[in-house]
Amino acid sequence: MKLDDKVCYCFHVSKRKIVNFIRRERPKRASQVSECFGAGTGCGWCIPFLTQLHQEIVGDDAVESDDISAADYEAMRKQYHQDLASGDRDRHRY
Repeated sequence: MKLDDKVCYCFHVSKRKIVNFIRRERPKRASQVSECFGAGTGCGWCIPFLTQLHQEIVGDDAVESDDISAADYEAMRKQYHQDLASGDRDRHRY
């Protein structure tokens, strides 16, 4: 996933915005990343990704690229919502 790809589709928050927010604000808890334009407070799909970014940045790891493409991320999110609608998955379970 590239820096300008969306992580939070509900509020259109890019990876770049989240990374810069975490680097600048240094939130103590991953849940505080929600202060970045509401990321993670909509459908909940991006919470594991926000948590991972928080852990990487707070731990001073590199976050410029990861193994998932933006298209794969979007497809996984779509499946998450379909599973929620059909009752095959609980909210916030990945």
